[in-house]
Amino acid sequence: MTPPQEIIRRKRDGAALDAADIDAFIAGLTSGAVTEGQAAALAMAVFFRGMSLDESVALTRAMMRSGSVLDWRGAALPGPILDKHSTGGIGDNVSLMLAPMLAACGAFVPMISGRGLGHTGGTLDKLDSIPGYVAQPDLALFRRTVAEAGCAIIGQTEDLAPADKRLYAIRDVTATVESIPLITASILSKKLAAGLQGLVMDVKTGSGAFMASLEGARDLARTLATVAVGAGLPTVSLISDMNEPLASAAGNAVEVANAVAFLTGEKRDPRLHAVTLALGAELLALGGLAASPEAGRAALARALASGAAAERFERMVAGLGGPRDFLRDAARHLPAAPVVRAVAPPRAGFVASIDARAVGMAVVSLGGGRTRPADPIDHAVGFTRLAGLGAPVGAEGPLALVHARDPAEADAAAAALAAAYRIGDAPPPLRDPVVERIAGAS
Repeated sequence: MTPPQEIIRRKRDGAALDAADIDAFIAGLTSGAVTEGQAAALAMAVFFRGMSLDESVALTRAMMRSGSVLDWRGAALPGPILDKHSTGGIGDNVSLMLAPMLAACGAFVPMISGRGLGHTGGTLDKLDSIPGYVAQPDLALFRRTVAEAGCAIIGQTEDLAPADKRLYAIRDVTATVESIPLITASILSKKLAAGLQGLVMDVKTGSGAFMASLEGARDLARTLATVAVGAGLPTVSLISDMNEPLASAAGNAVEVANAVAFLTGEKRDPRLHAVTLALGAELLALGGLAASPEAGRAALARALASGAAAERFERMVAGLGGPRDFLRDAARHLPAAPVVRAVAPPRAGFVASIDARAVGMAVVSLGGGRTRPADPIDHAVGFTRLAGLGAPVGAEGPLALVHARDPAEADAAAAALAAAYRIGDAPPPLRDPVVERIAGAS
């Protein structure tokens, strides 16, 4: 067996690692035989030297095999196992609607999601707004909820890809998070461990995205799709625009309320609707539940119109410990901030541009996000009625409503939000929120 330091040396010097060496290193990381210093050294070597497709596939598979790998065949589920993953953004609550929409169309969705860090929100933080919801159940409850509701959105358990948890914590404190091979292995190892048969990746680009440039987003989208297919998971990547918040709400409980309004038909933000349908349509086609993405889009629309998607969401919430009447009485169950006030624009006009990252940081400043993993979250705070690009604003049209714990925090967040907006005399051209489609090469 090749010693860890020799594996580090090879990658440091630009050599390709074979699958056996990668397997041994990840097994050692999981068992503790590989030290944190050695893992940090390899991460830095990969950051600078990169990895080939074969190396990325081997790393992804090794991390997947570091813990339990779910096998759904024994459950005899009458539909494909599908999922989506987003690289994160502002007002991106797509998972909350898409999982039950897919379930209503015959798919089964075991969605492993994460918590927010920095300017981006986390799906699990949103779900923690729901009283009683168990975001990290044992595998038995996870399996049962998927079988009975058709979907379950949970966090990474100790059993699934534990090597990823350890390696990510090391990357987070060694400035190696931005490595595309390491990002790819981190995301896909958890998805492969969930036993998926089809995956769609939502890779964001723009001011609120992890990959701000379109070129960087393309590189990540292509790598994710290609490595996933190489590891045996049919995958399509969509690049979507994050130059403005995706939903008209940003926070935790406020984004759950926005999702409830979407599922019940009370209100559907147009860009959010477009991205959700585009992702779901690709998945239904990948899973054989629709003859084409166009047919998938129509099936998803029917699931919304009939109320079947809303019913699946409520069934999932109840199955994971939340209120059984959640959709019917969400306002009573969700936490609410005591101070709600309008955020005035600096002048009347049209929204010309938005620094979406700054909007996310304004949520963090309210306590609705975290800059360190251990930071507590205030689930009640955030923004609603966020004005999108091209929206008219002025005396009758605020930039947003801020939800805060006290007037001073509301004032500070309102000032930060106003600074994130640029107002012009005419609306900018409308942009399609779905920028590009990249299929994984087999």
